[in-house]
Amino acid sequence: MPLYLNDEQTMLRDTTRDFVAEHAPVSHMRALRDAKDVTGFSRDLWKSFAEMGFTGILIGEDQGGLGLGHVEAGVVLEEIGRNLSPSPFLSTAVAAVEALKGSAQAERWFPGIIAGETVAALAIDEAAKHRGTVAMKAERSGNGFKLSGRKQFVTHGHIADLIIVAARTAGSADDEQGITLFAVDKSAANLTSEAERLADSSLAARLTFDGVEVDADAVIGEVDAGSDPLNRLLRAGRTGASAELLGVGGGAMDLTVNYLKERKQFGATIGSFQALQHRAAHLYSEMEVARAAVLKAAQLLDEGDEKADAAVSVAKAMTALATTLSVQEGVQMHGGIGMTDEYDIGFYMKRARVLAEMFGDANFHADRLALAAGY
Repeated sequence: MPLYLNDEQTMLRDTTRDFVAEHAPVSHMRALRDAKDVTGFSRDLWKSFAEMGFTGILIGEDQGGLGLGHVEAGVVLEEIGRNLSPSPFLSTAVAAVEALKGSAQAERWFPGIIAGETVAALAIDEAAKHRGTVAMKAERSGNGFKLSGRKQFVTHGHIADLIIVAARTAGSADDEQGITLFAVDKSAANLTSEAERLADSSLAARLTFDGVEVDADAVIGEVDAGSDPLNRLLRAGRTGASAELLGVGGGAMDLTVNYLKERKQFGATIGSFQALQHRAAHLYSEMEVARAAVLKAAQLLDEGDEKADAAVSVAKAMTALATTLSVQEGVQMHGGIGMTDEYDIGFYMKRARVLAEMFGDANFHADRLALAAGY
């Protein structure tokens, strides 16, 4: 499959670009930050996403969605990243939807997601650097389970309607098997959250499950076989985060190139200086390689190809590296003023830092690829 968008995907990109730039530009993020917003995003904007059909992009037409794929979801996420738009799109309309597909819980939660009324959070991480250990216990209790443990780095976890939780029903914390996924309602008793503001002013929560009781219907997939829906969630989340990172890097690069064309020193625009031209050209090439990696990963996911898992790790590692280069070069070429509120470039650096950690950083995925190759 060629590594470029087809006509329909290009139309979606153009529509999304205009919509997000108009309704959720960087100034929208600034306003939420300055107001010390405790939700982390605009619910009205989330409703607008639903009216555009974005929230049902990965949900089948037979269930009221658009029935599109990860390439199309990535198109939306890239524009979200380009504008630093605070949104639960990645966690809810992408990762959570993939986890719920084919389960009994889909019928309950999909209508709310499509309508822009439901927000999902992913209670997956328990340790730093996305290490993948699942120690939270899910013990049999009556006709259901009792959840006990803690989760961290749960984006929107303090306000989510649905929390997808990975818990241990068999084996030890490092075992891949013996994990079960649960769909937990926000109103569950003995569930507490502590929201914290991240570097980019977004909010994530630490969740404590102190004997949270759920019935058997809360299980996503099969008991002890939660690694299957969990892996679907992770592949979708990692690919989506890569696409959003691509947007952050592209937005930062656009700001920098425009600044090079406008800023003058010694009577000439600084973009005419050969040293800066070389750096800008290098940045462009790195971003284009990352773009190809993201598109390939999304295409393989849509095809159900067995090579998709490796491609997803390549995409996440490469976009983290390329976007880090983009925001660092952007701040450097803007000079020290780039980290002040007078310019937007500093906000791109902060958002890139958070996204790079989400679902595993570049080192995590490089190590994952090395182990898969037998090193």
